[in-house]
Amino acid sequence: MKQEKISDAVVRRLPVYLRYLNELSLSGVQTVSSQDLGEKLNLNPAQIRKDLASFGEFGRKGVGYNAAYLIEKIRQILKLDKTLGVALVGTGNLGRALCNYNMYTKDNMKIVAVFDADASKTGTQINHLTVQPMHELKETVDRLGVTIGIITVPAWEAQNVADRFAAAGIKGILNFAPAVLKVPPGVRIHYADFTAELLSLAYYMDDDNRLSEGEVNV
Repeated sequence: MKQEKISDAVVRRLPVYLRYLNELSLSGVQTVSSQDLGEKLNLNPAQIRKDLASFGEFGRKGVGYNAAYLIEKIRQILKLDKTLGVALVGTGNLGRALCNYNMYTKDNMKIVAVFDADASKTGTQINHLTVQPMHELKETVDRLGVTIGIITVPAWEAQNVADRFAAAGIKGILNFAPAVLKVPPGVRIHYADFTAELLSLAYYMDDDNRLSEGEVNV
């Protein structure tokens, strides 16, 4: 596998490719071309070929990609061939919804521990997970080998949770709180801000700025 720096945009497109490839596999499709992928995902086929070539040569010119093989390789690139434990802090409506979704996902990335600072919530069950108090965070992260954390607390509590995650050894954080957080070097943070996405979508709600029908930003 090549070792040059891969852009964030390329990495963010890989799960999109994987999702569609999984759909093809379930339908019994064995081979797919970059043209097929481009038409389905509304992306430039040349961009798709370039993205995949950043990690190796997975296809054959004039033939395309073996869907099962490409699924395997993308899963390896995304580290989904290994079990990745995830810890979640915040058991409000969003946190509970994510834990409920976690029960049905077939990926190796799973929420394995959930925490809340509210003593009235600790000890309760969300599916098979028991809500733990925050003082158990570091010990649980160490014991379960958790590397990723999810923040679903109010904005004013988010930085404290990020600090606790970093101190516990978490290396990747997905933040759903509407707050910009500071993390130490070596910790990567991604944001899932519903409000910002809705506000930016509003920009395209006139004829001058609207994306062409069906266009997907990835």
